[in-house]
Amino acid sequence: MTPFLRKLLGLNWMLLLLMYGLLVFGVFMIQSAARNLDISAEELAQYGSAGALYASKQKNWILVGSVVFFATALLDYRWIRWLAMPAFGVSLVLIAAAKFYGNKVHQLEFGGIKFQPVQMGIVAGILMIAWLLQDFPRIHRWFGSSFSRIGVIGVSAGLPFLMAAAVGDTGSALVWVPVTLVALLVGGVAFRHILFMMFIGAGVVPILYFVVLPSMGSKKPPAEPAAAAVVDNAKRHMSSGERAKLRIDIWLDMLNGREVNVLDEAYGAHHASMAVGKAGWKGIGWNASAEKKSLVAQGFLPKDTTHNDYIFAVIAEELGFRGSLALLIAFAVLLVQCLLVAYYSRDISGRLIAALVLTLIFAHVFESIGMCVLLLPITGIPLPFISYSGTFVVICMFLMGLVQSVWIHRFDRPSRIVESAAEPQVF
Repeated sequence: MTPFLRKLLGLNWMLLLLMYGLLVFGVFMIQSAARNLDISAEELAQYGSAGALYASKQKNWILVGSVVFFATALLDYRWIRWLAMPAFGVSLVLIAAAKFYGNKVHQLEFGGIKFQPVQMGIVAGILMIAWLLQDFPRIHRWFGSSFSRIGVIGVSAGLPFLMAAAVGDTGSALVWVPVTLVALLVGGVAFRHILFMMFIGAGVVPILYFVVLPSMGSKKPPAEPAAAAVVDNAKRHMSSGERAKLRIDIWLDMLNGREVNVLDEAYGAHHASMAVGKAGWKGIGWNASAEKKSLVAQGFLPKDTTHNDYIFAVIAEELGFRGSLALLIAFAVLLVQCLLVAYYSRDISGRLIAALVLTLIFAHVFESIGMCVLLLPITGIPLPFISYSGTFVVICMFLMGLVQSVWIHRFDRPSRIVESAAEPQVF
């Protein structure tokens, strides 16, 4: 048997089938969720509807992601992680460019392709953490100490976090919180040090909320409200940090039963939770019409972000509790498979890659679904493999390719020097 065929047959097929199952499911849901988007007359004549157009675009991104996925999976991740340093530097430069030259959703455009460099920063940061914690102890044993690991993780995660916060992408910045915590745990940092940092972090939260959050981010006008509400001039010129604080305040008001303006700042959160709450066990059916009282068809969900940030509300309304439960089970099984890959990995680098990809996907799922059921404030973050998000689909498939690479090469013999020097310290 050739090495290529051995690797191909050695794929984690459960992980592969779950990933493509979610991708196919996402294409169908995008077709329903994107039906109210504005498209040109030529596109309407060619595709028949905006939903069909965006579903077709998602299929093209999946094809690109498939090439990236299999190339990454079949290549040993020991070589991929050497791209960490250049990718990290380039991503920080692109995030800085997005702050000054990006659009209102922090995207840059090259050759007609729009992408969010903040997502690239997260991927590069994961590779940096895996690379440095694996190889730094070879330089000197001191680099294997708990404090050195904290420094490596702090720099690798802290810079992308601060850059994401600077451009006002609060949702992507928050993803770094659980990713960093898991990196500390898996990376071998002493638990007493992690506990101490958690206490310090809890004390800093009020300062972040009352002082840092209102002053961060660029001042760009927010998207137009979905209803014909009048937005006063002060709200239009809030910074992204101030808008994030407003979203938290609205969320707290809604949880406590206080009155909010559901035609203005609470519009998205209110109607997304209504779509989830009214669906029942079966839902109203895929691509349901306005005659079935579909909030999507009637345009009550924010049309510009329904196929992205609010797609779980569409899934819950159309497929009901059973469809939502099936989706959550699929994500749960996929995450358990990632956990098994981390357990059977051959070195600390593989464990970190699998564990941090698992955490990243979980954070996105938790935030994206949580904001639709009022478990969390609105953060504006895509649902992995499901939302229409262009390059983010490719990034997710690249990350799953890394996990597959860890699985395929789990029996290859690692460097004894690296493994012994990088052995976690847990006391």
